[in-house]
Formats: sequence, C-alpha cells, structure tokens
Amino acid sequence: MNTISKTSLIAGLAFLGLAATRPASADDRHIQLDNESGNVVVSFYASEVRSASWEGDILGARVLPPGYFARINLDEGSGHCYFDFKTRFSNGSTVVRRNVNVCTLDRYTLSE
Repeated sequence: MNTISKTSLIAGLAFLGLAATRPASADDRHIQLDNESGNVVVSFYASEVRSASWEGDILGARVLPPGYFARINLDEGSGHCYFDFKTRFSNGSTVVRRNVNVCTLDRYTLSE
C-alpha cells in the first residue's frame, strides 16, 4: 500500500482527493499533479495567495517520481481559488508559481 502507481496514488497523501475526473469548477479544488520533469518531486506546497507562509508539504514522507501523478484536494475551507505552488525536486531545484487558479484547473504539470 506504500507504492505509487502511474494510474493512482494510494491514500496517505495529506489532502488526497478521491474524486472522478470531471471539469473544474469553483466548488472543485481537486487537481491532478503530473510530474513531467526529469526529476523526482520531493515536496509540494500549496498556500492560499494571502498566506504569509507555506502550508505543510502535501506529499509528506512520499515522493512523486517522473511520469507519475497524484490527485490532491486543495479545498482548505476558505472558498478561495488562488494559490501559490512551490515544488522541490531531487536535484535541489525549486520552482514557485504564483496566483494559480485552482477553481478552473483540473491538472497541474510539474516541470523545471
């Protein structure tokens, strides 16, 4: 149960969303993280844009290898749609994307 497959990510991720694929809407803050980089994602953070600090690592103790995906729920109860994302890769690089509208997004591709 601790393995990651290309078709699903087993429970254990914080904020894991188990919803069927459907069009994004303001009420749906589930997104699929697709790792299309050449490196393992070692951490992924998503914080509402008005937050002064990053929330906890959504992946926790797990990692996201290249070619794999995770489905997560970013609904933290505020009803806000705009989040900042921070991704750390196994090669030490970090990518930050600001003002991502998760209410209109159903997939987010991780790359460097």
